[in-house]
Amino acid sequence: MRAVDLIRKKKEGEKHTREEIYFLVDGYVKGEVSDYQMSAWLMAVCFMGLDAQETAYLTQSFVDSGEILDFSTISNFVVDKHSTGGVGDKVSIVLIPLLAACGLTCAKLSGRGLGHTGGTVDKLESIPGFVCEISNEHFMKQISDIGLAISSQSPNLTPADGKIYSLRDVTATVDNISLICASVVSKKIASGANFIVLDVKYGSGAFIKTPDEAQELAELMIDIGKHLGRSICAVITSMDQPLGTHIGNSLEIIECIEFLKGNYEKDLYEITCEIAMPALLEAKICPNENEAKKLIDEKILNGEALNKFKEMLKAQGGNADVVSDYSLLPQASQKVEVRAEKDGYVCGLDALKIANAAKLLGSGRDKKEDSIDFGVGVVLSAKISQKVTKGETLATLYVNDTKRLEEAKQYALDAFVISETFCKPEKLIYKTIRRSE
Repeated sequence: MRAVDLIRKKKEGEKHTREEIYFLVDGYVKGEVSDYQMSAWLMAVCFMGLDAQETAYLTQSFVDSGEILDFSTISNFVVDKHSTGGVGDKVSIVLIPLLAACGLTCAKLSGRGLGHTGGTVDKLESIPGFVCEISNEHFMKQISDIGLAISSQSPNLTPADGKIYSLRDVTATVDNISLICASVVSKKIASGANFIVLDVKYGSGAFIKTPDEAQELAELMIDIGKHLGRSICAVITSMDQPLGTHIGNSLEIIECIEFLKGNYEKDLYEITCEIAMPALLEAKICPNENEAKKLIDEKILNGEALNKFKEMLKAQGGNADVVSDYSLLPQASQKVEVRAEKDGYVCGLDALKIANAAKLLGSGRDKKEDSIDFGVGVVLSAKISQKVTKGETLATLYVNDTKRLEEAKQYALDAFVISETFCKPEKLIYKTIRRSE
């Protein structure tokens, strides 16, 4: 068996066997299949696709490439959550301490930025001292001790996915449903969770562009999870405008802390509640959605969710003083305002253009080995349906390197569509799928 033959086979639209999938994945992990060969195969998959059986093989091959954590001695109900990626999507960082405050055991395995979307790991690592690359032993002990941890992908957990994940980011092979499914579900299985909530996003700022495609991905992940023995719930949400107001690593940490203090944007709160409720119901902590929402509000208002966040920071080496002193976070050296060129209502806010503006300032990666600037990004002053006047600030760019500032400013300005007539934002929650249909 040769990699070139399997690349050609997929390029011609033929179906892979289990042995062929394992040959490619195992060979790539061992260095017997090169970066350029795996890149060619990934591109062939993007054009020709994988069917459900091939996707199941790929998912299982990722799982089998490393260890699988076992939390059965800690809890019989362990929750994990994953987002397919969006702009300003910091839900995981507020959700995990919130669920832990509600009494759930939360084992969150997260990734770095992928494509134009920010990564939970990058955001958390903007906190001085915070370590996401913790050992499996540390991960499990911390969860046993305080009920939560957010870790980066350990080299011992789905190493095949970790290596391929980095390659996809820089070869324009991110937005394939089967590749997304295999990556997400394999990580969740390996991390030991037995109840998984997925936030499947669609729109201009997501890899999936339509709600129908998002539902297709959601149902595929639920089916693959069921096939591999995991219960998965999917929430399908719109990403036609950024989530919340802050885009950029340390900037999003500030918005998360404010959320846990009770100062939150409506859209971020709505999605967080929608994702939290299935876990609270499935664990039988709450009998219905009304009681679940009451508990969520209580844990924010009484400070327990924020305290859980601080416990997690301390357990993973982070400076918990950032909760009360944002100057301890990485800072941009200057702020540049983007102003409205006419009066009207914001009728469109292209999330992808805002993401590109932030990335041009240094908040994301172009190559897998690139470093990122934790302090830069974009803070929105207006969102869809808001009335603005000419000269009013639409967004503020947080800048260190001015080399691509003008290009970033143009992206940010072009992201806003201003009309004379009032426009309502698109419905944020499209559908929640609690079981395979």
